[in-house]
Amino acid sequence: MKVFKTLAELQLAAGSKIGSSEWILVTQEHIRLFAQATGDDQWIHLDVERAKLGPYKQTIAHGFLTLSLLPCISAATYSVEEVSMGLNYGLNKVRFPAPLPAGSRVRGHIKLLTCEPIEGGGAQLTTEVQIEMEGLEKPVCVAEMVSRLFVKAPN
Repeated sequence: MKVFKTLAELQLAAGSKIGSSEWILVTQEHIRLFAQATGDDQWIHLDVERAKLGPYKQTIAHGFLTLSLLPCISAATYSVEEVSMGLNYGLNKVRFPAPLPAGSRVRGHIKLLTCEPIEGGGAQLTTEVQIEMEGLEKPVCVAEMVSRLFVKAPN
């Protein structure tokens, strides 16, 4: 994990890759729980037997499940010591170039595109996150994520 002391130090990294996460296993149970939480119970995600006859020959993770890994990937990739809180602010672009089969391992690679000061003592970051699946050259998700980080209030 890359640790920055201040937002000013992080800002100096704009335009560069700031790190990669560890591998994360995406299990059929994760997929089932995501389907339960979201109500997206399409057979390609949940019906193991039917999926064997489908286009991917096994169940695949929801695209939005893959996308929901972004905060976990970010937190495992970098931190800023002076930051007390971070918020997801939105997404500019998202694509799912390849399916993510159940039982696969993924990791994220983060490039800091911008780090701009915001009112109230923080910064708005735009990062490009590429989520790769182990053994696959094409990413399973490419997203441009916008986050806001806020500095610790003085005592």
